[in-house]
Amino acid sequence: MGDLLHDLTIWLDGLSPAWAYAGIFLVAYAENVLPPVPGDMAVAFGGYLAGVGKLHFALVAGVAALGSVAGFMTMYFIGYTVGDAVLRSRWFRWIPPERMDAARRRLDRWGYGLVAANRFLAGLRGVIGLAVGMARMDGWRTAAVSALSAIVWILLIVWAGYALGDRWEDIGYWLRGYGQAVLLLLGLALLAVGVRRYARKRKRSARKSAENAKSKPR
Repeated sequence: MGDLLHDLTIWLDGLSPAWAYAGIFLVAYAENVLPPVPGDMAVAFGGYLAGVGKLHFALVAGVAALGSVAGFMTMYFIGYTVGDAVLRSRWFRWIPPERMDAARRRLDRWGYGLVAANRFLAGLRGVIGLAVGMARMDGWRTAAVSALSAIVWILLIVWAGYALGDRWEDIGYWLRGYGQAVLLLLGLALLAVGVRRYARKRKRSARKSAENAKSKPR
């Protein structure tokens, strides 16, 4: 991953401004379709380039947001068109089945709220797009909500790269810590939901048993 990021930053730094914007768009797009691509760090580097005057802050954020939404909606349309067959395709073997199952469970519970949070859930962005498409949720609403999510997240990343300057790579440490914290919180939330459902099921079962006992003739 480090070598890939190094190559991406050298590539972006050597491009003319117009091609650098195109490169940021492509990297932000590819991150959703090929998760190993370090899209957030490339966008942060774009923020750094804006800080030193090579690029414009608003354009970096704009093209990155467009690329992110385009990538997310590509995964949405694949899921919408192909459905469950996508899980048997060799093109998507990079998706662990348990990760897709987790995305679908969360989608059942949170719906468009999960789409709104997708940019803040590292490692699940493309998977969420597939799951939303497979669930055949409304395309226009999905695009609007995912765009809002992308704009907020990318503005934060570009601003961080802009503000940190030569220390923009420090963002990687923060993102790793953030990702671990998010996964922990999601795990705890799912555990709490499971415990709550189990308790409700036990309560209903006990109530039903009591009612059956009362209804039996003495």
